Amino acid sequence: MTSFEIEEIPFDAGAISDHPDATGRLSNWPAVYMINNHRDVYVGETGNALLRMVQHRRDPKKQHLDVARILLDETFHRSACYDLESLLIQWFYSDGGYTVINANDGHRNEEYPGRAAFQTRFHEIFDELRRRGMFRQSLTDIENSDFFKLSPFKSLVPDQERTILEVLKTLFDDLDAERSSTMVVAGNPGTGKTVVGISLVKTLRDIERSNGIDDAEQGSSISDFFARGYPELLKGLRVGMVVPQQSLRASIRKVFDRTPGLNTSMVLTAFDVGESAEKYDVLVVDEAHRLNQRANQSSGSLNAKFAAINTRLFGHDSAELTQLDWVRAQSRHSVLLMDAAQSVRPADLPPEVVGEVVGEAKASHHFFPLTTQMRVRAGADYIGFVREVLSGQAPSQPDLGEYEFGMFDEIGPMEDLIRERDRQYGLARMAAGYAWKWESDPKRRGMKRIPLDERPYDIEIEGRRWRWNSADRDWINSANALSEIGSIHTVQGYDLNYAGIIVGRDLRFDPVSGGIRFDRSHYFDKKGWENNRKRGRIYTDADIERYVKNIYAVLLTRGIRGTFVYVCDEPLREHLRAYIPTLP
Repeated sequence: MTSFEIEEIPFDAGAISDHPDATGRLSNWPAVYMINNHRDVYVGETGNALLRMVQHRRDPKKQHLDVARILLDETFHRSACYDLESLLIQWFYSDGGYTVINANDGHRNEEYPGRAAFQTRFHEIFDELRRRGMFRQSLTDIENSDFFKLSPFKSLVPDQERTILEVLKTLFDDLDAERSSTMVVAGNPGTGKTVVGISLVKTLRDIERSNGIDDAEQGSSISDFFARGYPELLKGLRVGMVVPQQSLRASIRKVFDRTPGLNTSMVLTAFDVGESAEKYDVLVVDEAHRLNQRANQSSGSLNAKFAAINTRLFGHDSAELTQLDWVRAQSRHSVLLMDAAQSVRPADLPPEVVGEVVGEAKASHHFFPLTTQMRVRAGADYIGFVREVLSGQAPSQPDLGEYEFGMFDEIGPMEDLIRERDRQYGLARMAAGYAWKWESDPKRRGMKRIPLDERPYDIEIEGRRWRWNSADRDWINSANALSEIGSIHTVQGYDLNYAGIIVGRDLRFDPVSGGIRFDRSHYFDKKGWENNRKRGRIYTDADIERYVKNIYAVLLTRGIRGTFVYVCDEPLREHLRAYIPTLP
């Protein structure tokens, strides 16, 4: 039998003041509460629920709410309440039935005694609230959604909270001193760089719009910025988030569209920034290593735009100018979220440019590393293991715990297991390196007129056939995703529960050198090997090999619960057998 109870009270001053608190727990017990009408919801935690309701009644932003639900449990303590409060905010936001009107004041994702048992209780509470009509979707669907994974209300591990705190301190110091700045937030795959960026933009907008400390209920270190004059420093500031990748940009725009204080116009391409007639005060750049240098763009019109932007901003066009130069010229303050090892095309920022901006940030104390692994349950050791294997080093075996990791000798059983895991957990997908031509590309002449199920297949292995991703935006959640193969361009930046990765023949084992080598004859990303005439660069196989290995490192670190591998090159498969367990 559950021990929690939900007390419903009309959200008006008379009902609150006249409510008989028979047990005394509404005025002296840890509680989580929700205040809502048919459209909006506010979630909080407190040790005195009735007093907190009186305080909220005075807030002009909450006058339109009409019912309060106070959740009590005889086992609750403040740590459990903080945890449940954070989860409810994320669940309500991701479900989409209500608009969450909380400010983002830094919810912490931290451990406490008995947390695992409380998580089970929280799921029971969710089920009861859903039974009462407060949630539309199942918990599995909510937590597998982009809205949940990219939520601006995401609870932060101490590492992420510290980073946002330091960025805010540095930004306010620079704003107060009226000096421009460039900050770098660096981290490996799965350290939550994108979540930090989204959370930072939401926090800046919340501080600007705040009424003071009452908007920051938790009393965290971040909530200090809601008072003491900080909001005034942000009044009227123009803030934007630059997302170089098309698919991820579309997902983040959906998140901003659902979030009070944010809107889709704040999510930008680098070209949007370069063409803007007005400068931005703050630009947060996700995957900043994916900004472009001067290289052949995907269309002639973009090549013309690149030259025109350079000329407008700097008075001349130059092969040395990059989209990072646009960001810095068009903003007073920039926050660059980056991992140089996730650069996957020669057109991305050159390594020397990334190294230079990182060096400048370190020298000026504007460099903030993220180290806590948030995605892969096998932990940071797994990330290092993947990179060591691909680089040809003899890696130490990581402690995987319950993480499912292994290699298949046949492709069929791997696809079957991915489908089984998708039925169990959702978000299980297959992805591959760009080692097959994209014959089904909808951009090919006449292809859009052909029904999807009649288009040619792109990949065939051992009698099984697939097409590349038919959606270039939000492919992971598209209707055909389970029957298709995702590429780096539709997978990078996303989380999967399980990933089935096909290592194509663009990587092979060289028995002479004993290393893993790139094979250009099996690599079909035209922009992945195209020489840079603008800068006089001819890319050797060694140059492209770095990008291809980065691609596979990214693909192999998408899975939260597990990663399965199939290797096309037989000698490479045998070489990897020493490091990757073989699955039946």
